[in-house]
Amino acid sequence: MVINRTLLGGALLLTALGSAQAQGMEDLKRDAATPGDVLTYGMGYNNQRYSALKQINTGNAAKLQPVWAYSLNNPQSQESQPIVYQGVMYVTTHNSTVALNPVTGKQIWKQEFELPQDVFKMACCGILNRGVAILDGKLYRTTLDAHVVAMDAKTGKQLWKSKGADYQNGQAMTSAPLIANGVVLTGIAGGEYGTRGFIDGWDPETGKQLWRFYTTAAPDQKGGDTWPGDTHLKGGAPTWLTGAYDPELDLVYWGTGNGGPWNPNARQGDNLYIASVVAIRPKTGELVWHYQFSPNDPYDYDATEVGMLVDMKIGGKNRKVLTQANRNGFMYVLDRANGELLAANPYVKVNWADRIDLKTGRPVHSETDKKARAGEDVEIFPSVVGGKNWSPMSWNPSTGLAYANTLNLSWPYQLAKPEYKKGEWYLGVNFRGVNMPKDEPHGYLSAIDPMTGKSKWQMAWPGQPSMAGTLSTGGGLVFTGAATGEFIAVDANNGKKLYEFQTSSGIIGLPVTFEQDGKQYVTVVSGSGGVWALLGDERMSQVPAGGSVWTFALDR
Repeated sequence: MVINRTLLGGALLLTALGSAQAQGMEDLKRDAATPGDVLTYGMGYNNQRYSALKQINTGNAAKLQPVWAYSLNNPQSQESQPIVYQGVMYVTTHNSTVALNPVTGKQIWKQEFELPQDVFKMACCGILNRGVAILDGKLYRTTLDAHVVAMDAKTGKQLWKSKGADYQNGQAMTSAPLIANGVVLTGIAGGEYGTRGFIDGWDPETGKQLWRFYTTAAPDQKGGDTWPGDTHLKGGAPTWLTGAYDPELDLVYWGTGNGGPWNPNARQGDNLYIASVVAIRPKTGELVWHYQFSPNDPYDYDATEVGMLVDMKIGGKNRKVLTQANRNGFMYVLDRANGELLAANPYVKVNWADRIDLKTGRPVHSETDKKARAGEDVEIFPSVVGGKNWSPMSWNPSTGLAYANTLNLSWPYQLAKPEYKKGEWYLGVNFRGVNMPKDEPHGYLSAIDPMTGKSKWQMAWPGQPSMAGTLSTGGGLVFTGAATGEFIAVDANNGKKLYEFQTSSGIIGLPVTFEQDGKQYVTVVSGSGGVWALLGDERMSQVPAGGSVWTFALDR
């Protein structure tokens, strides 16, 4: 038989392209309950990064094999979370979007775009992108020069492009958009540059801006009295990670970042809504409630990684909660309907606060914190990179535990005079990096009880701590990656390592799992960089750069 390989290849390509059919809001709502695909950032609006798939489990994880790898042809940081829908996988870099066959790794299409050359000196922290959103046959992504772009999912053709901010002020867009109640929501980076944070709502069909919610309150707004003078205009509160959504309550939860400058004496007051979670209506941007984790934050304790929406029993009652492992070292549990604080306990070493007052919701500041605010040179736990950095944790409903890569670092802290210069860091702190303990691990994969902050088990990282996300599965597994490139699977009950494979670069991305034709796959993007690279860890010199997508399955 003579086969026309050109026609066959074209037919297969058309089949793959045609499979990326339009899906609607109801599909997004069901994402967490449909483990065969990955339609949202967080693998569900609840951001739990949990899959019920269990073909790969504790009994056979050791038999995992890499089935394909795809080069992103990009040496920068890779923090993208893949989206998988009807036989197509979508992955981003800072300057490209690719569509792949998730079973073979074959490229279906790739769209690249050019960025202004001066954007690279403005963007903090890392030249990267974290993924796309998908709705009705369209993909949505953001760009380092602060634009939002819509593309045709079948071809990658640009449909519209809208400007969110002026990148020359130090503002960038790096996060995956969130689509909630028919609106595309995006955040903004740039809290170190004396900018003003916000969340935007966009029309998915036209790219028209529907609303903007500023995350620093102006004098005529609620919370405006928490900023002296016009300091809110350079007050930070960036929103550079993706939020979560509760369709039943119709509330979007978005985390906000540090105040600007880091020196808190330049902006005396609580500074709403820095270092907070805000609950807003996706159709209008209306603020319904907020909770501030670190009022007048001096330590860059971002709350941008918003956490997970979990239903759990507390005090004998079923509660719908939001739980966040905050960079300030405390694990919080909030009622997600009204923001009521239900628990707040340290999950790493903390010395800036003695505790969180459950009645007021405010931190009880320590003597060390008071010395720092008075200008003394002190050692602060946790460090500027937090008890946990940007990378999301995951949840397993069977164990009732959150799985996170935590950090065991402090930093030398001393105030300095803040000086604002457009497009430059605006800190007001004598920044000298972080302290790494000599006789203790610098980080752990931790299995944390949200109500107590205590870990059931911890797996120490032997060298550099991990900045990768975690994935939990119904097979009793937790997947994550190492800064040195190892992709691993561990037992969710005891932390025993069951599988390890060396990828081509360090892993700071977010693993996902999906099912295709009855077979379960696990995918992670590899490519070192990000915030850890800024700290100048000499050990990373032996880890090569270079982005790639790795997919694993059982060898059967």
